[in-house]
Amino acid sequence: MQTQRSLNPSYLAALRERLTPEQLIEDISRRRAYATDASFYQLTPLLIVHLDSLEEVQDVLALSFLHNVPVTFRAAGTSLSGQAITDSVLITLSAEWRGHTIHNQGNQITLQPGVVGADANKYLAPYGRKIGPDPASINSCKIGGIAANNASGMCCGVANNTFYTVAAMTIVLADGTILNTADPQSVASFQVSHQGLLENLSVLARDVQGDSELCELIAHKYRLKNTTGYAVNALTDFTDPIDILMHLMVGSEGTLGFIADITYNTVVEHPHRATGLYLFANATQACDLASRLQSAPVDAAELLDQRALDSVKGKPGLPLSFCDRDPQCTALLIETAAPDAATLASQIEELEAIMAGFAPIEQVTFTTDKTLATQLWAIRKATFPAVGAVRETGTTVIIEDVSFPSEALAQGVQGLHELFVKYQYDEAIIFGHALAGNLHFVFTQAFDTDEQIARYDAFMQDVAQLVAVRFGGSLKAEHGTGRNMAPFVELEWGEKAYRVMQQVKQIMDPTYVLNPGVILNDDNNVHIKNLKALPAANEIVDKCIECGFCEVVCPSKELTFTPRQT
Repeated sequence: MQTQRSLNPSYLAALRERLTPEQLIEDISRRRAYATDASFYQLTPLLIVHLDSLEEVQDVLALSFLHNVPVTFRAAGTSLSGQAITDSVLITLSAEWRGHTIHNQGNQITLQPGVVGADANKYLAPYGRKIGPDPASINSCKIGGIAANNASGMCCGVANNTFYTVAAMTIVLADGTILNTADPQSVASFQVSHQGLLENLSVLARDVQGDSELCELIAHKYRLKNTTGYAVNALTDFTDPIDILMHLMVGSEGTLGFIADITYNTVVEHPHRATGLYLFANATQACDLASRLQSAPVDAAELLDQRALDSVKGKPGLPLSFCDRDPQCTALLIETAAPDAATLASQIEELEAIMAGFAPIEQVTFTTDKTLATQLWAIRKATFPAVGAVRETGTTVIIEDVSFPSEALAQGVQGLHELFVKYQYDEAIIFGHALAGNLHFVFTQAFDTDEQIARYDAFMQDVAQLVAVRFGGSLKAEHGTGRNMAPFVELEWGEKAYRVMQQVKQIMDPTYVLNPGVILNDDNNVHIKNLKALPAANEIVDKCIECGFCEVVCPSKELTFTPRQT
């Protein structure tokens, strides 16, 4: 469905009756400021509505449904796949959406979508707990985005993402109806008012569960990290349509409804940790070790290829002996955690015995020194911005996110390196969450000529064939489908599963007013349209990669434009 180029006057009049002038942002300067997220796409909204309450969200969605006006939700804007921008109506949330409630001595926490992920963990710290998802952007991204993208991270793996740790949710559907899955009265009312929707979900789930081939595909796909398309494992893992609906909302990127709050089952945050950095002669050795560590007491095993290490040469904690080596060299940053010092010491001994069998050529052995451990993690987290900082003016930094079956991880690394050579992405680096087979690769790209756009398109077509077809992996492991991977969803999942996803969208959002064009899109070229222009401005400004990571602490935030909005 095409978004509207102008807004219906009666729709605008109805909004003005319900909202204050300050909540309706119509000037071009601020609309342009919200035309980008952390991706490389740009769409200028026709209107931004800044909402304070659940009732206001309900009103705006009901009006948008009535007038058939597309809307898109935006949290922190750290989305990497173009899912938080629109050329229609953009809904943003005020500071009133930062509430939290802790339950059962920290075993559960209810969070509103405006809470920053790191703040949620600060609330839980006195209880020795944390939320399961731990994206690298946790200091900036908000719960609304974490849940809507099913974000995971370095220690989260598959088991502790939002899909598997959600306990309850308050949802606003496309027509403005509110469902609180933790409130029996709300559920009972919804079962009456939306009986047809729930029946359709139940029928769809039974159809999927009755198709053994489809069930096998879904089970395989979600053994991996996978955020490509809708969370169709909701249709195989649950039979209660309320549970199905709630879990379909996870990772739906605002295309099925609005998450007004979410209750998480929290996970243990062990107080004792040890971290080590180990370099191996090639990716095969590193990946074989990562596979072995899946059954060991390890919380994280972060892979960094030689180019990634070289990109952060000179960072505190990184020995020079790790840098400027053979391009095949590959490192693992490994962390183990325990409830007490004695258990941690035992785990370190076990891991060192395993490590000896893989013959690292350089190492920073397991340390409990918090300063050094922080430096080692800073090395890993600096790789993404390091590539962006040295890119040519006028190019954008792109971070892609794929997942391979663990037994194919080394071949995946090799395949990506071959594609970098083929398409002359000489600066490209690879890092990622090796325990989950999840790799991120970062490269720089200009979009100022047809030749450059064609180069990027051909590269992505080859990446899709490598990951989804050759190895049966996932093209988006944790960054969300967005516009970036929408043309490749059917390639990865196949026609049958793709039809199921289309049915999910039709059942939940029959008029397609919620974030149209995201996740499912009939335009096979949407990933190379509405590309962000990056003209030279100032040598300081030009360094910004517009990721939004520093926006949460920017002194100008909520006063004027932040640097990435210039």
